[in-house]
Amino acid sequence: MTPENRKAYWKANLRLALGCLVVWFVCSYLFGILLVEQLNAIRLGGFKLGFWFAQQGSIYTFVALIFFYAWRMNHIDQKYDVHEDD
Repeated sequence: MTPENRKAYWKANLRLALGCLVVWFVCSYLFGILLVEQLNAIRLGGFKLGFWFAQQGSIYTFVALIFFYAWRMNHIDQKYDVHEDD
């Protein structure tokens, strides 16, 4: 792998990780703590949405982000030819 490809691969990896962290921060901190009062005006399955994000939504988002990260990293690995052979 050339040094340019290594830098591009690492940059793509960091961009993906940063994007996932931003989504998780928004769902867990902003929706679950700072915007909880505004979101409580909306109901989801009989529960206030702010309460739902604080209790379960951030956890579900985190699990979904794990699968999304693995899926996207497989594509990035194949793009830069660093994938594992099956």
